[in-house]
Amino acid sequence: MVGLQMRLYLLLGVFFGIIYFIVFTLGNLIGFGNNIFYLGFSLVMILIQYLMGPKMVEWSMGVKYINEADDPVLYGMVKELAETARIPMPKVGISAQNIPNAFAFGRSLRDGRVCVTSAIRGLLNDNEMRAVLGHEISHLKNRDVLFVTLLSVIPNILYFISMSLMRSRNNRNGGALALVGVASLLLYFVSNLLVLYASRIREYFADRGAVALGNKPEYLASALYKLVYGSSRVGRDDLRRTEGMKAFFANDPSRAKKEFADLRQLDIDGSGTIDSDELANLSNQKVKVGLGDRIMEFMSTHPNMLKRIKALSEIR
Repeated sequence: MVGLQMRLYLLLGVFFGIIYFIVFTLGNLIGFGNNIFYLGFSLVMILIQYLMGPKMVEWSMGVKYINEADDPVLYGMVKELAETARIPMPKVGISAQNIPNAFAFGRSLRDGRVCVTSAIRGLLNDNEMRAVLGHEISHLKNRDVLFVTLLSVIPNILYFISMSLMRSRNNRNGGALALVGVASLLLYFVSNLLVLYASRIREYFADRGAVALGNKPEYLASALYKLVYGSSRVGRDDLRRTEGMKAFFANDPSRAKKEFADLRQLDIDGSGTIDSDELANLSNQKVKVGLGDRIMEFMSTHPNMLKRIKALSEIR
C-alpha cells in the first residue's frame, strides 16, 4: 500500500508541476487577462463533467435502478457493503448490456451509484459478486471517479492551449507562443498517459478496498478471472457499444481475449475459478509480462490482469 501511495503522490506532484508551467508561462507571455480566461474555461469544463457525467453514463449504459423488493440479494449486498464502508447507501442499478461487468459512478458519496450488467448475474457466485461489489463500493469511498475526472481536465486544457498558441498571430511573441504551444501539445500527450496511470493505481486501491470490506482475495481474483472469460466471448458489436464506458468497468473488456489466454495458467485444476491454493501458488511465482502486454497496459485505464491478480495474492 505504501508503494501505491508514494506513486500517487509523485503523480500528483507531476500534475501540479504541469499546472505551474501553464500558469507561469502564459502569465509571462500573454498576461493576466488571458490566464483568467483559461482558468474560467477549465472551471466550466469541470462543472460540465460534474453535472452531466452521471446522466451520460446512465443513458449510454441503459441503467435501470432497482429497490430492495426488486432484487433482495443484490440490493442487500450493496447495502451491507456500504454500511461496512461507512458511506451513504448508493443507488443500485442494472445495465442491459451483454458484457459481464460492474461499475460505480456519481458526483459525490451521497450521489453514488453501483450497477451491474445483466450478463454478470449468472456468471458469478455470491462470494464473487460481493467481492466485485466491494471493489465498486471502494471506488465510491475513495472518490475515484471525481479524482480521475479532475485530473483529466488538465490534458483537455493543454490541448486547447496548444492549438490556440500554435495558431497565434501575436507578432510580438509569436515565435515564443508557438514554442509554448508545441510544449503544451507534448504535455497533453504526457498528461493523458499520467491520467491513465492514475486510473490504474486507483484500480489497485479498489482491489485492496474490496478485501478490507471482508472479501477474501481469492473471491475477487476468481471473479476477475470469470469477468475476463465472459468478456472474451462477447461479440465485437457489444464491445464497440461500451467502448467509451470501459474506464468505469471492473476490467477492460477490449483486452479480455488476450488476458484470458494468460490467466488460464492460474486455473490449475481447470475448475473455471481461482481458489485459495491457486492464488497462494501465484504468490510464490514471478509474473512475466511481455512487451506487447506492457504497451497495452501503458495505454489502458486498467492494470494488466495477471499483475493485478498477482497483487491480490500478496495481500496478507
